[in-house]
Amino acid sequence: MNQMTTVIRSGEDDAPKRPPIHRAEVLTGGGQTARILLGDQVYQLRITKLGKLILTK
Repeated sequence: MNQMTTVIRSGEDDAPKRPPIHRAEVLTGGGQTARILLGDQVYQLRITKLGKLILTK
């Protein structure tokens, strides 16, 4: 059986928050592209054949 232990360190609340991490494969729904809305602009995120990311307007 695995147990998870929560460790609370003093001053941890004072540390800067890290930005969230999102898996590109999840954003694209398992495909190669996703459309991302920012304000009223739509961007396209594409995973290339070499596994790189391209974000275009």
